[in-house]
Amino acid sequence: MDGAELLERVKDRYPEVVRIVLSGQSEKEAVLRSITPAHQYLAKPCDIRELKLRLGQAFASRDLVRNPAIAASIARLHSLPSLPAIYNELTAALQSEMTSLSQIEQIIAKDVGMATKILQLANSAFIGAHGRVSSLQQAVSLIGVETVRTLTLSIHVFSRFNGKSALAGHLTSLWDHSVSVAAIGQRIADSETGSRSLAEECFAAGLLHDVGKVILLAEKPKEYSDVQRLRETDSRSIEALEIEALGYSHAQLGAYLMSVWGLPTSLVHAVAFHHRPSEAMDTQFSTLTAVHCADAIARAADGSLPAEQITMDEKYLDSLQLSGKQNEWRGFLDEFFAAKAEAPGAPSNVCM
Repeated sequence: MDGAELLERVKDRYPEVVRIVLSGQSEKEAVLRSITPAHQYLAKPCDIRELKLRLGQAFASRDLVRNPAIAASIARLHSLPSLPAIYNELTAALQSEMTSLSQIEQIIAKDVGMATKILQLANSAFIGAHGRVSSLQQAVSLIGVETVRTLTLSIHVFSRFNGKSALAGHLTSLWDHSVSVAAIGQRIADSETGSRSLAEECFAAGLLHDVGKVILLAEKPKEYSDVQRLRETDSRSIEALEIEALGYSHAQLGAYLMSVWGLPTSLVHAVAFHHRPSEAMDTQFSTLTAVHCADAIARAADGSLPAEQITMDEKYLDSLQLSGKQNEWRGFLDEFFAAKAEAPGAPSNVCM
């Protein structure tokens, strides 16, 4: 059998195994087209430090779900999304200093749905567009290549379950919330650090922080619907309710997937601990800080949630000497809503 068939069989028989492809440069295009079951793709020649890093992250994914029962439950899920081929291709292109915006545009254009959604997001006022953004190259330049690369991940996961009509309402709501958290988290990071790279990572973590919920809605719709109904009468956190009903939380599942995908540890931790930041033992402002606060701010705008489920971790913020910043950060939500109201292509129209 060839590599593609081997990985398909491994995926079916041993779903808990992390599937990494290491292939020659000359085969890259064929690999990206044919081997969809792979979680990660590495091209030859591969720097030994990069290989060690990816393997280390794969092993670390087990540590995110220390309880063997939790790991076994996650492994029994019918499917965990693989990295989309377009993401692998973008990553490979970005490793070369010779790659132009035009080449990035050509890669994105291969997926019409992806291209359309990126254009819609670029035309949203909160992104900062002035005038109509009509080309992918202009959109990439405006949003930033790293953010576009992250968008391919989040849109891939959401769109993967788009055909299930029963999920449409839930997925639309989740997408809107994720975009809100991404935008607010980015603004928080920018205001606190002025670091563009950190702000971009916060946008990425905001988009992906609830990916675990998307998978649960698709793989365990009945069980997760029961959890959602419990929230109406039970004041415990959503994580507590999920663990009681399923054996693991959406945050653990999402972080596990991020780790399997080989994403940066800072992003994995932001997904894993966005409800419980104190457990991450942070000593300074981080991606987790921005995502935790942005998530609480965005959820506070949802009048259906009990007050007990939308509080920020004040002790955590105090340990970072960030107490008293909340009112300033909440103002970013008002800016976000105002931008959406002004934009004909607001993020609520980007996905489903």
